[in-house]
Amino acid sequence: MLSTLKILLNSLKMALQELRVNKLRTFLSLLGITIGIFCIIAVLTVTDSMESSIRNDLKSMGTNVVYLQKWPWDGDGEWWKYVNRPEPEYSQMKAIKEKVSTADAVTFLFSSGGRKIEYGPDYMENVELLATTMDLDKMQTMDIASGRYFSPSELTAGSNVVVLGANIWEGLFFSPEAAVGKIVRFSGRNVKVVGALKRKGESMLGGVFGDNTVIMPYLFARTIVDERRFADPFYMIRARADIPLGQMKDDLTGAMRAINRLKPTQDNDFALNEITTVQGELESVFGVLNTAGWLIAGFALIVGGFGIANIMFVTVKERTNIIGLKKAIGARPGIILLEFLLEAILLCLIGGGLGLLLVFSGTLIAKNMFSSFTIGLSTGNIILGFSISAIVGIVAGFIPAFSASRLDPVVAIRSN
Repeated sequence: MLSTLKILLNSLKMALQELRVNKLRTFLSLLGITIGIFCIIAVLTVTDSMESSIRNDLKSMGTNVVYLQKWPWDGDGEWWKYVNRPEPEYSQMKAIKEKVSTADAVTFLFSSGGRKIEYGPDYMENVELLATTMDLDKMQTMDIASGRYFSPSELTAGSNVVVLGANIWEGLFFSPEAAVGKIVRFSGRNVKVVGALKRKGESMLGGVFGDNTVIMPYLFARTIVDERRFADPFYMIRARADIPLGQMKDDLTGAMRAINRLKPTQDNDFALNEITTVQGELESVFGVLNTAGWLIAGFALIVGGFGIANIMFVTVKERTNIIGLKKAIGARPGIILLEFLLEAILLCLIGGGLGLLLVFSGTLIAKNMFSSFTIGLSTGNIILGFSISAIVGIVAGFIPAFSASRLDPVVAIRSN
């Protein structure tokens, strides 16, 4: 056993020495493995990070929430089917709450872009306005950096108060604490800042509001913007915790058909959208990306495998007399086979390690370029990268290693 370990250790030392002596040959042989591992692990890292971001977005937006809108999210571009539909109206809220007993929260919203906010001589343009009624904070995560969210009395009275997104208070006040309590002008109207939100970052699903948003009560916002002409108003309705979302959707469908006075033969003139619809479409995209990554990586790994097999055949050729000497002093064929297999695996692991290093470098660059998007090389992907490298090494190195183990010691010693 000790002699076997010594032989294997010496062979590994010889393999490392060969790497140093024949740098160009080794580099070209490892290039395919490096590219293959880089392709598959890079794709998996990006898709895993995106899926993680989507899961976090879904958690913050609520998977038990239905969006009642004019336009369906999966309308396939057939806008002419929906363009003449009526917009949801604020006046329908009371009827929805009364008829849909399976819902525990209902809010009416609209958004309008291209707005201007001012504080003294400073101003910001292209700001997004989000107008809302009660219950938005029950369905969306409101991470308050300073101040508070609207009180029920402010929402029902339509008070001239606002909550600022991170980009807004940062651009005008530099800190959330400095923003709270100030009077700012929004679209020419004086409003009081009662809260400032923490930075939300970019969202894969978009979300109801972002860092460039000013939130205000609907009854005040409607004095600034006519949502029926300049916005797409919608409802967010949350199902009760003990009620399946499908059941609440059925109740909501019946309620809206009654509210809109639709005949039994008429199609729905509204859309009930779910976040899971977008999630399913994005997951199918991720599946295509993963498949493409595996295909590209497969071709690169095949080329890399041939490169490793080639360098191992050359190595066997160069060490033929050494193999003969080892067999002459008692080295069994299995030891010779294992020796060259380990060398092939070592080569592939080095190539895979270089590919993983490239992926890791790419994640660092991506973090600096896209600070709001979290991307990282997971332990699982690192293990997968090295495992694929080892498998390629075994497959590519087996035939050269087997041919070395079958050499006749007398013939091998006499070879030049």
